[in-house]
Amino acid sequence: MRAERKRQAENRLAAGELWSNPDNLVFTDEMGGHLAISTFYGHFKRIAASIGRPDARPHDLRHTAATVAIASGADIKSVQNLLGHATASFTLNVYTHTSDQMRKDTAARMQSYYDNLTTKKA
Repeated sequence: MRAERKRQAENRLAAGELWSNPDNLVFTDEMGGHLAISTFYGHFKRIAASIGRPDARPHDLRHTAATVAIASGADIKSVQNLLGHATASFTLNVYTHTSDQMRKDTAARMQSYYDNLTTKKA
């Protein structure tokens, strides 16, 4: 992000009065405008390939963000709002996925609950 901020500042200086970024975009072209989708997609695919995920798509980031948010304890209504979905059920059914760790954590919580019931009866 720092490198992009520096690149954008250099472009702003070079463009002078022609610079236009009224939406305060984080990633811009040389004149402050929106990046062309092909430019963004090309950069994304190169980065994904460099980390061993050439099959990754930019939209996958939304699914990852939803899953990580839920796994970290965010409430579903906040995640729904973050992603701009009409319903929390859509966010849960389409965008969030369970991980092995999430399944293990759920099993451990259930085991703890059952263990606690046994302890209380004794």
